[in-house]
Amino acid sequence: MQLWVGLGNPGPQYAMHRHNIGFMAMDVIADIYRFSPPTKKFQGWVQEGRIGNHKILLLKPATFMNESGRSVRAALDFYKLSVEDITVFYDELDLPAMKVKVKQGGGAAGHNGIRSMIQHVGENFRRIRMGIGHPGHKDRVTGYVLGNFHKSELDALSDFLGAVAAEAGWLADGDDVRFQSDLALRLNG
Repeated sequence: MQLWVGLGNPGPQYAMHRHNIGFMAMDVIADIYRFSPPTKKFQGWVQEGRIGNHKILLLKPATFMNESGRSVRAALDFYKLSVEDITVFYDELDLPAMKVKVKQGGGAAGHNGIRSMIQHVGENFRRIRMGIGHPGHKDRVTGYVLGNFHKSELDALSDFLGAVAAEAGWLADGDDVRFQSDLALRLNG
């Protein structure tokens, strides 16, 4: 079993924030692959399903971003999984909007959700860094990250999330390189 975690903040007022792109990815993956309806578990929402031959558990922590690691630790312990079984989807300021980089391990790079994950489960989990772009100046970062995607970005966001979900089979198979290359082809083709 693999544990795929989308980072975000719970509540309808945060639903379209750039910071919630991880939650959005979980929702689209669950929809496309017909995962079970969400259930409240591990201080979050859990959905079970399969992608190819792989059993996947989707988790959206309801602990708010800064405490995401607590929810993930609870799921990890319950299913007796290791940190290497975790894939985390989250927003990345330092990538252009609607671009993806996959990375194994590393530091938090200023992301509070990732900082919490490292604190509770260690750092050696796979990261799906989903670009949201940068507002241009560090004084504008908080408002930008905690702001909604603009209406003009919604079609691109929908295409992006759909492409991430469509190529998720490569992630389930552990082929990060193929995931990134096929995703780029799908988005730029």
